[in-house]
Parts: sequence; C-alpha cells; structure tokens
Amino acid sequence: MSDAQALKPADLARMLRYATDWLAVYREQVNALNVYPVPDGDTGTNMHLTMQSVRRELDTCDENSMPGVARAISYGALLGARGNSGVILSQLLKGFAEAIRDAREIDGALLSRAFQAAQKTGYGAVMKPVEGTILTVARGVAEGAQQGGTPAEVLEHALIRGQDLLDQTPEMLPALKQAGVIDSGGQGYLYIVQGMLAQLRGDALPPAPEITSYAQQQFENEEFGFCTEFLMSDATKPIEEIRELVSPFGDSLLVVGAEGYVKGHIHTNEPDQLLATVGRHGRMLKTKVEDMSEQHTEILGMAGAAARAEEEIAPSGLVAVASGYGLVKLFRSLGARIVSGGQTANPSVQDIVDAVKSVSAEKVVILPNNKNVLMAAEKAMELMDGRAVVIPTRTLGQGIGAALAFSPETPAEDLREVMEGASQAVTTFEVTRASRTTSITTKTGATLAIAEGDVIGLQDDELVQAGGSPEDSVLAMLNQGYNGQEIVTIFGGPQKTQEDLEALTARIQEAFPMVEVEAHAGGPDLYDYLVTLE
Repeated sequence: MSDAQALKPADLARMLRYATDWLAVYREQVNALNVYPVPDGDTGTNMHLTMQSVRRELDTCDENSMPGVARAISYGALLGARGNSGVILSQLLKGFAEAIRDAREIDGALLSRAFQAAQKTGYGAVMKPVEGTILTVARGVAEGAQQGGTPAEVLEHALIRGQDLLDQTPEMLPALKQAGVIDSGGQGYLYIVQGMLAQLRGDALPPAPEITSYAQQQFENEEFGFCTEFLMSDATKPIEEIRELVSPFGDSLLVVGAEGYVKGHIHTNEPDQLLATVGRHGRMLKTKVEDMSEQHTEILGMAGAAARAEEEIAPSGLVAVASGYGLVKLFRSLGARIVSGGQTANPSVQDIVDAVKSVSAEKVVILPNNKNVLMAAEKAMELMDGRAVVIPTRTLGQGIGAALAFSPETPAEDLREVMEGASQAVTTFEVTRASRTTSITTKTGATLAIAEGDVIGLQDDELVQAGGSPEDSVLAMLNQGYNGQEIVTIFGGPQKTQEDLEALTARIQEAFPMVEVEAHAGGPDLYDYLVTLE
C-alpha cells in the first residue's frame, strides 16, 4: 500500500494504531534519553500512554468518517495526555486532526499541510517555546513533509528532515549536550511518524533495543518537586485566564483545551494549593501528581540494576494500582511499584505485566485495589507464569492494609495469607458524587433517593449514605462503621484544601475522642475523601 495516492479514514486509523505499537517498542529507550525539562525518565511512557488513549478512541469511532477519526485523535490525545511531552504531543495531534477533519481522503499535499498544522498548534500551546525539543523536531517533520508526493513519500521526507533537526538538538540545549543525548520527546515523535510509515509499507515491529544506561544519572533533582496535571470540564473561565491562575505556581507550564476540556501541566512545590485553586473554576475529572525526586531515585535504581550483571534479588516485590499522589506516595514508601489507575481509569493487563517485569524480585505481589481491576490483575498473573500472585484487594483502603503487611524478605506465597488478613482488617469509606439520578436500596434495607451530583458515601465499595456535605457523609459513615478501631486516616481529594482537612479532623476527634486521626492531601480523582478505619 506504500504507493497509495490517498488515505481513507480507516487507513489513517490503522497507521496511528501501529504507530502506538511502534513507539511501545522504543518506549524505554526514549525514557533513558529524558533529561529535559527535568530528568524524570518518563517521556517515552507518557507519550505512549497518550497514544494508547488515541487508540482507545479510534477503536470506538466510525472509521469510515474522517470527522469521526479526527475527533478520536484530538479527543483521545487530550484525555490521555501525560507529562510535558504528552501534553505537547496532544497539541501536535490536535493540529493534525483539525487539518484533515473535513476531507474525504488524505493525499500527499493534505498530509503535508496536516504536519504543518501540527507544528503550528504545538508551538502555540507553549508559553515560551524552547528549541532543541519535540517542537524543533515537529518543525523538521513539517518542513520535510512539504517535499513529498504520495503519502508514503511525504512521511519519508518528513523523517529525513526531522532526524536532521533531532541530531542538532544537543547544540540547541545545554542539558542535552551535557548528557550526550538527543532530545527524548523529539525522538518519541519521530518514532510515531516512523510507525505510520511502517504500517503503510507493511514492515514488522522491530525487537526492543537493550537499555544499558540512563542519562538521568548525571543530574540532580530539580527546584520544583511535583509534576502536577489536571483534566477539567465545564470550565467557568477561558483557558487564558486559567493559565494565568496556574502560572505563579511553578514552571514547565502547559494549559490547553479541546472538545470542551481543559488540560493542565506544571512543575510545582504546591500541588495541593494549585489543584484547589483550579478546581474552583470547573469540574475536575482527573489529576496526577508525581514526586519527581522519587521518580529520579527510581530511575537511578533501574540504571544501577542494568549495570549489574549479577544481582542478588529479593524474594518478594510489590506492585500496587493507585491514583492520587498522596496514596501513590504512601504505597511507594511501603516498597510498591505503582501502576496508575483506579475508578474510571482501569489499567490494562499489559500495564500490570510491564510493572511486574520491572520489579527485581523472585516473585511479585499485585494489589489491584479496585474490584474492576481485579480481573486484569489475575490475567497479568497468569501471563507471568508463576512469577506473580494477586491479593484480591477491592478498595484502596484494603490495599493499604495489605501493603503495610508486606515484607520483601519473605517469600510471596508465605505473604499471601497475612496480607489478605491485613487487607480485610481495614474498613474503607469513599465519598464521591452521583453520576445520575436514581433510587438505591442498601444492604440494610434503607431506600436512598439520589439526584445527579449528590454526595454519596460508600463503605467497602457498597453504597450506604447519600446527601449532605462530603464532611457530613464521612461522619455519618464513621457513626455506622466504628467498632472500637484505633486509627482514622483521611485522604482529601483534589478540590479539598488543607483547611478542609483540618476542619474534618477536628470534627472526627470531637465525635471520637479515643481514635487517632491522620489527614493527608492527594486522595484519588473524583473523590472528595477516602477514609480508612483500622
């Protein structure tokens, strides 16, 4: 098909799906190059997750409709955009999609214009564009694309000129020259274009390259400690005003929008205050806060492991599915490798398998921490041929209990019973909002009339309470579920401030003077509070 004069919508969809798989082959190589804007070693992962989101939308759209395919590209990229590189990639794809949206088919000339539109939208999304980055390579791709005839020729020339500028990136950015690497985001973008061309030619996926070193080893931690992201709908302010609100909190700022959504990315030392500020001006759908110092430490550990031919590995490792940076930080402190996900954002089987493979241990314990993730975790366990066991944790609270009982020096099979027992000793309360109007009969026989948007409370994943404020919901569930336990731990959601947490702590201590109360920011997305009782 490489000599085709024009591409149908379904052709483009197939090319982008294959480009996602092509990037996956080189994901860890791109991670190993990542030193700018911060050496957190996740550019390949973030770009691949962004492309996976595009693929999910393509899988459900009308492939015979160019508007449908274009919307899947733009919408999927924005919803799945992760990290600085992923957000910029989402804008490159947005510009590309807008250029082809109204066409019946894509000839070489239109494909060239689409890459030019991608470059323009990418540069426009960044407040202070920096040369030597993915933007420079996108410019090279757009320049090269103007020299082709057929779609395959356009892609060939785009890759040649894109590679030419990618090779020049160390001369444009001192950090790249210091590390002796080319730009990771630019390399990732070229792999996507390369994958599109490979699908046209019918090329097979290559083997993954062996990674023996990580460029991040040469760098210290950055000034701003937390990579913070949010996805918001129903914004009450224009994107420009939201960008101005966010700007004082840090650097590496990106605030973009498409299809009625606003996506933000910033490096900051105040993630709680930032998310609470933004959350007042729309409906927060997703947040992600990564401790970049912990990411850096993890990368250095991986680099050290790669450098050791003979390594004494621990009997047991731990993988936990979690969202909400406070919870992620807790699981990491207990020795877990994190798979991002949870309610409404279930990780794939492959995500869990990849995490298990990355842990240096004889056998790995998996904590799904959500009933909807349990099946994927069990399938991942099967694929690991006896190298993993699953503790069937159905809530994050149960996962915390199990993780507290984890010991890397104990064989995983010996941990199973004690970790399951520890998980069952924790009661979990979740406070969120109803997504629709309904009437529910609880296990106790009570009937709850619930309107869309009402506060609802769940105890161990069962609906038990509705109405009132989120804080009222927590107190009501504690009154029902308290049975002499000693510790209450609160995780506030992205829209809860430190003042909210302190006020709720005071109410609980007044009502239950015998319990110890701990409060933390960084609860899971879409929740006002996650509370554990143990």
